[in-house]
Amino acid sequence: MTVFMPTTLTEALEIRCAEDATPMAGGTDLLVHWPEQLERHDRDYLDLWGLDELRRIEWSDDMLELGALTTYWDVVTDARVGAAFPLLVDAARQVGAVQIQARGTWAGNIANGSPAADGVPVLMAYGGTVVVASSEGHREVPLERFYSGYKEMDLTPDELIVAIRIPRRTYRHQRFIKVGLRRAQAIAKVGAAMVSNGSGWRVVASSVAPTIRRCPTIEARISNGQPLGSPDDLLPAIRTDVSPIDDLRSTAAYREQVMSRVLYYAIEEMNHR
Repeated sequence: MTVFMPTTLTEALEIRCAEDATPMAGGTDLLVHWPEQLERHDRDYLDLWGLDELRRIEWSDDMLELGALTTYWDVVTDARVGAAFPLLVDAARQVGAVQIQARGTWAGNIANGSPAADGVPVLMAYGGTVVVASSEGHREVPLERFYSGYKEMDLTPDELIVAIRIPRRTYRHQRFIKVGLRRAQAIAKVGAAMVSNGSGWRVVASSVAPTIRRCPTIEARISNGQPLGSPDDLLPAIRTDVSPIDDLRSTAAYREQVMSRVLYYAIEEMNHR
């Protein structure tokens, strides 16, 4: 096993182009499985942790940009981020324990591609985009179009995620909900991030499809202002937008029922504020 440790982004991109090395940053997803997944010991790795140029939080008039090495704890402890994007803090506080929050990165949460990720739903609900780079240049991909399937993403073998951009908007409602065995240190059985503004609702679901997924049918159902009736009235829209499975943590039927109730009661509460 070889671990490459670049000190600049330019060097990292050159290594990414020339070597078959798996990028890693905080290492929280990699190392938790290290003892039992022995095949990982035979790979080469590209350690990005030393790239200080990717460790930043920057503001412009219309955007927040998180460098790829921004950790969950960086966001939790940044009062300005918490005021403008409270769901980022809500999600960050439910990722593992404080030790994981201090090492795990938002970009790593995207790159890991888990359909049960905690950070990705709120980034997607806020309309986040992924900035990727190679030696040939940079490009930007809307996060809601970044995934094409389970752990399949719009990232070529010579590219790295270098930043996440989130547009600054005024929101009427914002909510992040995670259903799991515990509030933290547990993978979501069902999750949802929901925001609304003058343009309508954005609803993003986790743990109910092969990828984190925006839910356009549900958005249309709740944006028209008609009474929802009951949680079961949301089931047809849920079944159009997502496709939960049975696994060791839950059944598909459980996930559908929980999703309908999570959405229904969250919407009812927000609409009556």
